[in-house]
Amino acid sequence: MKRPLLVATLASLPVLAILVFLGTWQVQRLAWKNDLIARIAASEAAPAAPLRDPPEMLAKVRVAGRFDHGREALVGLEVRGPVLGARLVVPLLREGAPPVLVDRGWVPLERSQPIARPEGEVTVEGWVHPGDRPNPFSARDDTAGRRFFTFDPPAIGAALGLPGVAPHAVVALGPGTGGLPDPARTLPRPTNNHLGYAITWYGLALSLLGVLAAFALRRRKDA
Repeated sequence: MKRPLLVATLASLPVLAILVFLGTWQVQRLAWKNDLIARIAASEAAPAAPLRDPPEMLAKVRVAGRFDHGREALVGLEVRGPVLGARLVVPLLREGAPPVLVDRGWVPLERSQPIARPEGEVTVEGWVHPGDRPNPFSARDDTAGRRFFTFDPPAIGAALGLPGVAPHAVVALGPGTGGLPDPARTLPRPTNNHLGYAITWYGLALSLLGVLAAFALRRRKDA
C-alpha cells in the first residue's frame, strides 16, 4: 500500500523542485526588472547628461554635432493609423569623436509634408540605443536603397560610407509638434510580466502538492 505513494512522492519531488526554482528565478527577475524600470524613470526625469564613451545604455544624453543629411536612411517599419512609415536615421558628425547615428523620429514612407533638416551645429537630446543584431528571421536590408530593418549601427554606418561610426545610437527625444520627423516622447520601458510568471510557477507547485496530498489521503482511506 505504501509503495505507490512512495513512487508518486519520489516522482513528484524533481518536478516540485523545478517549479519552485522557476518561481524563485522569476521573483529575482522581477526585482531586477523593477530596479531597471526605476533607473530608466530616474534618468528620464533628470537633465540630459553629455554622451560618454562608453555610454550607459538607455541613459538620457545630449550630443552635439552636424547632421549629415546626405547619408540619411530609413530603419524598420511602423504603422500609425493608416500610414506606413519608418524611423529616419541620420549620422551626426562630431568634432574629435566618431560619428553617431541619430534616430530623429518617425516619417511616413509617402511624404505629404516636408521634413525638417537643420543645418549647422545642433544639440540632440535623446536616449542611448545599444543597437540590435540581425537574426535568421530578420528581414533583409536594402543597403543600396538605404532601407534597413535591423538597427545595427556598425552595419548601417558601413553601408552609408561611415565605417568608424559609434557602435551605439541615440534616439532623439522631443515634443510632438506635428512636424516631421516625429521624435520619441519618452524612454522605452521593458515589459514586466515576472510577477505573473512567478505566481504561475508557485501555483503549479502548490497544485502538485495538493494532488500529492489528495492521493495520499485516498490511499490511506483505501488501506
